[in-house]
Parts: sequence; C-alpha cells; structure tokens
Amino acid sequence: MYESYYGLSDKPFRLRPDPHFFFGSKGHKRAMAYLDYGLAQGEGFIVITGDVGAGKTTLVRSLLRRIESEQIVAAHLVNTHLNADDILRGVVAGFGLPYEDAASKTALLDRLEAFLRACDKAGKRALLIVDEAQNLTPRVVEELRMLSNFQTDDKSLLQTFLLGQPEFRATLHSPGMQQLRQRVIATYHLGPMDALETQAYIEHRLLTVGWKGDPSFTAGAHAAIYQFTGGIPRKTNLLCDRLLLMGFLEELHAFTEADIETVIRDIDQEFQAPVAAGMAGAAADDGAGFSVEQAVFGHQYPAVLDERMLRLEKSMGSVLSILKRIVRTPAGANQVMDGE
Repeated sequence: MYESYYGLSDKPFRLRPDPHFFFGSKGHKRAMAYLDYGLAQGEGFIVITGDVGAGKTTLVRSLLRRIESEQIVAAHLVNTHLNADDILRGVVAGFGLPYEDAASKTALLDRLEAFLRACDKAGKRALLIVDEAQNLTPRVVEELRMLSNFQTDDKSLLQTFLLGQPEFRATLHSPGMQQLRQRVIATYHLGPMDALETQAYIEHRLLTVGWKGDPSFTAGAHAAIYQFTGGIPRKTNLLCDRLLLMGFLEELHAFTEADIETVIRDIDQEFQAPVAAGMAGAAADDGAGFSVEQAVFGHQYPAVLDERMLRLEKSMGSVLSILKRIVRTPAGANQVMDGE
C-alpha cells in the first residue's frame, strides 16, 4: 500500500522470514559462524537458541540459500509438535522420500539409511535442520540422536542443526540428554540487537527495496523504536510496517518520536482485549495433530494470507489515492461525481 508512495520496490518489513533481507548483526554473524563451523566439521549437532522473533529462521534460510545444493542435501523441519514416530516420518519426508507406504519404523529407518548411503556414495552430505526445537519432547530428541548413528567407517552420514527458543536448553541439559550433549559440537544463543544495530537493521531493510531517504527518521524516532522493540527483529518489523502505513495515510515524509508513540498506542490498544472465543479456539488447536507435510513445510496459511493482504493493500492504496485527490480538490470531486 505504501510502497509506491515512498518509491519502494517492495514491502521492507514483512513479518515472515526472508533471507533476501538478512542483516548481519554481531549476534547473527556469530550464529552464522557457528553454523558454518558445523558444516565444516560435517558431523554432530549444532544448537542455536534465541528469543521469539530473534531471527533464527531467517538465519537458517539464509544459510540454505547460499550452500551448494550439489554438495549438501538438506531437510528443514519447521513444525515440531510431533511424537517419536511422527518425527521419523517427518525426516524421511523432508529428504523427499516416500513414507506413507512404510509398514513399520524399521522400514522407514532402512529407507533413510539407504538414502544417506547413496548420498555419501555420490559425494554429497545430508543435513537435517530442525526449527522450533523447544517443542521437542525428550523422547523425540532421543530419536533424532539415534539417527546420528548412521555412519561409515570414517564419517557420519547425517548432521543435525537444532534451532529453538531458550527453553530448549532445559531439555538439552536434562539428566537423560547426556548422550546428545556429547555429540553437540557447538551451541550459541542469539540475543537481541543493540540500539545502533537496530537503526542499521531498519536502514538495511529499507535500502534493500530502494529507499533513498524518504521517509526519514529522527534520532528520537529511532530511540523510541528501540525502546519498544528491545532490538527484536520481528517486533521491529511489526512496528515499522505500521509506521510506514500511517505515514502513507497521513502523508508524512519524516518520522519523529511522537509518530512512533502514536503507532505504539494503536498497537497496544489492539491487543488489550482479545476475543475470548478466539483464544479458546486457538488453545484447542494448539497441540493438535499435524500432518507430515506440515512438519516439513509448516503451515501455509500465514504465507497465503500475507499475499492476499498484499493484494488487498495495493487495491486499497489505489482507492485511498483517489480519495486523497478528491479531498484536496473539491472541484475535482464534482467532476468525479458528474462523471459517474
């Protein structure tokens, strides 16, 4: 809606993870270095934790985007509300193997092992990336550890990256996880950005879509953004997207601290009184069974709704532009009414 008004080629602050906008803060560069180190080792587990919205998924998608597919075959599981049996089906499906016709767990394991050995014979490496690892039960984690037993005489056939929220560390350090901890070669916690990085992050995303200084941000505006978001990328995206939308509607080209506070008040008001029925429905859905396709690819609904909202915003943008011209030029409004 606001892209054309500010001369931008695309929305700079989408909520969904997009490696095209990857920003290398100090923390993100360090986390990426650990992932690269893991790839260089070619074995064991790498564990990356971080708060909600810290950028873990964007980090791993950026990694997947740049690794050579000719050398590494990767499976990315993004929905981990699975039991011990389903996680194996998810891994098999993640590598593109059939799983529905497997009569038993043994058959699935045989199929996966044959695939991993075929990759090794072809000079390729298999990488399993498990997102939202905080949802894994100890039994499911143990199933993943068992998969690391697939080996040749001199190398492991499967390497695993585990990404999750900080509570996954409690699982990792629980008494029954000693064997897994012995196979973890590196761990890193991805923290929030500092104030200067948050400003650089905002400018980086704007520059990625062709920003030329319109709109501008005062120092007070950047300080207010950081105070509200705490340097969390997802919260920063949410606030800045709403800020640009308000700027478009109010025809603003420079944002001040007062503008930030206005948007923050709007956001706070929207979340003060959630609908009880909607919350109950969400709670009922949480923990329900998920298909293997959802485990591998995640829910598609948010992405679909995002695209639909984008199309709706563009349509509304055209309508609002016409209305603005009508308000500014009463004579033009009469012409429009006469022409109908």
